[in-house]
Amino acid sequence: MRIQKEFKSFSNFLWHFVDFKPIINNWETDIQIPAQSPLSVQVSKELKKRGVKFVGPVTTYSFLQAIGIVDDHIKSCDHHTLNQIIREKT
Repeated sequence: MRIQKEFKSFSNFLWHFVDFKPIINNWETDIQIPAQSPLSVQVSKELKKRGVKFVGPVTTYSFLQAIGIVDDHIKSCDHHTLNQIIREKT
């Protein structure tokens, strides 16, 4: 509730870390995809400062992927953001 009060929504809190623009990575293989990132470390620390528990950087990174802030689909995947944009234009 404190996060909502400060940022108007939990969504705003999360998206403000990336200036409200998704991070679109261009991995060649799934072995390149990290388990955590500097962003997930930062978000995790901020959540912990605000009293949220059990949100380490690996869990936070997975959450950021799941909600679309981080696109870690490999470049050849149909679900990669850039492939979806190309498909929409054709």
